[in-house]
Amino acid sequence: MLGNTKGRLINKYVPDYVLFDLETTGTSSNYDEVIEISAVKVQSGVIVGEFSQLVNPGKSIPYAASMVNHITDDMVAEAPEFEEILQAFMDFVGDSILVGHNINSFDMKFLYRDSERYFGQTVTNDYIDTLKLARLCLPDLGHHRLSDLAQYYGISTEGAHRALNDCRMNQQVFEQLAKEMDGSAGEKAKVKLCPICGQPMRKRNGRFGEFWGCSGFPGCRYTENI
Repeated sequence: MLGNTKGRLINKYVPDYVLFDLETTGTSSNYDEVIEISAVKVQSGVIVGEFSQLVNPGKSIPYAASMVNHITDDMVAEAPEFEEILQAFMDFVGDSILVGHNINSFDMKFLYRDSERYFGQTVTNDYIDTLKLARLCLPDLGHHRLSDLAQYYGISTEGAHRALNDCRMNQQVFEQLAKEMDGSAGEKAKVKLCPICGQPMRKRNGRFGEFWGCSGFPGCRYTENI
């Protein structure tokens, strides 16, 4: 939804959510533009709806970006501008929690910027970043890119770097991370959860040595001795 207060980053599994992904002309939310936005709506862990739309960015797509996402100027020439698509996307999302990979550092910045640019409001939905969650759940994994996680869980990466394909892939990854958190992936992999808010605990260093602290800090300040 759109409003005056940005949503919070949370580190836990929820069964109902909208998982989304953006493709852009580059990596900077200061001057690059969205060229594709896709999403899957999930209820009780199952995809029940999809949203996908190419976007005309109003400028040429750099060759380097096209090499990664395979989207060209010709493909977006007749596509709507992002103001129209962003409104349709927010209608699709409603008040659902948003999920995506590396969205805290990348995708959410574009959503915040463009919702303020076009509508004078911001995105109020809370969100979950599967990159941050994977680092908490799988600290011993060498890399936590979406393709690394898909390979780790035996999920196909065919069609990667197109937004809808990445959404479908990441949705499966998120459901696997949920198993790490509830222990059904094996007792060894079980993640210690905060008894107050349900988010993963992580080891931190303090004045008196290591302790368990909630990953939801500063929203949740629960700690526990090791």
